[in-house]
Amino acid sequence: MPLSDFQVRASIAVSDIGRAAEFYEGRLGLRALRSGPSARIADGSRVYGSGGGPALNVYQSATAGKSSATMATWYVDDIDEVVDQLTAAGVEFTRYDEYEHDAQGITARAGGGRIAWFQDPDGNTFAVEADH
Repeated sequence: MPLSDFQVRASIAVSDIGRAAEFYEGRLGLRALRSGPSARIADGSRVYGSGGGPALNVYQSATAGKSSATMATWYVDDIDEVVDQLTAAGVEFTRYDEYEHDAQGITARAGGGRIAWFQDPDGNTFAVEADH
């Protein structure tokens, strides 16, 4: 069977699962579907749901925050509303010098649409994106 027959989830390494849970649940509003072990840490991982199914595996690891790439992107209908809600929850949006950002931290996306990036406490980068 080809991999396209199966669901895929992003896996995100964090340095402290408790601090990460506060961010992912408290600020992003994600719901933990389950928790479990991560390597030698009894309660060191969470699976978060988004869009009606499991979406993110978050686990405690020494490799936390080592990538500067965008780890996952949420595709939203109203980026202004989502960015406002996340900002009100304490999420800070990242501005990159090579892009022009509006007051909310949103920039034009290549090929049309708009995008805004933010980071978790370990520096893992995420985005919200909309086609308009």
